[in-house]
Amino acid sequence: MKVVIFDMDGTLLDSKKDITISVNHVRKKHHNLIPLSEEFIVEAINMEVRNLSQLFYETEIYHDVDRNLFEEHYEHQCIQHPYLYDGVREMLHRLVESGVKISVATNAPTKFAFRILNHLEVGHLFDVIIGADEVDKSKPSPEMLEKILEHYRFDKGSHKAWMVGDNSKDILSAQNAGISSIFVIWGFSPNSDNEIVVSKPNDILDIVL
Repeated sequence: MKVVIFDMDGTLLDSKKDITISVNHVRKKHHNLIPLSEEFIVEAINMEVRNLSQLFYETEIYHDVDRNLFEEHYEHQCIQHPYLYDGVREMLHRLVESGVKISVATNAPTKFAFRILNHLEVGHLFDVIIGADEVDKSKPSPEMLEKILEHYRFDKGSHKAWMVGDNSKDILSAQNAGISSIFVIWGFSPNSDNEIVVSKPNDILDIVL
């Protein structure tokens, strides 16, 4: 058995416009702060160590009122502008047609992952879609990956698995779970020193199939 676990934002799809709009909605409504750029938002999200509440809302902790407003706004916003990167849809179909098991592990809330992936008409391809709200610790913890591998009754002795992502947290989660990792440079991060780096979705097929 072969298993490929994908990160979502910046790996399968571009969601930065909608994330930025919702963050800026909270900044304006609750904190009277000027808008942040998409570039700043992406850089902040991809930092290995960061305090997003400080970077986004200038608060030391992520207050429930800010989280609730963001999620309330993003529920509608998240399907306004997302798009799959070129070649991703075809790559996913090829993997499934070849008998490869595919799932998603994202640090986004699970409900938004389902909403976006179903909106883009690829949600049905994944066996498991899991977000940070379903585990105690998000990536780089291996917890999400371990839950997915458990679902498949994964055997490290006879099966193969890869984590595909666009930032260091994805790569570290793979290392912590004891599986291989593939870093993509078409999304939110243009470079990496990871052992396996790919520049287009078809490259994943060459590695896995």
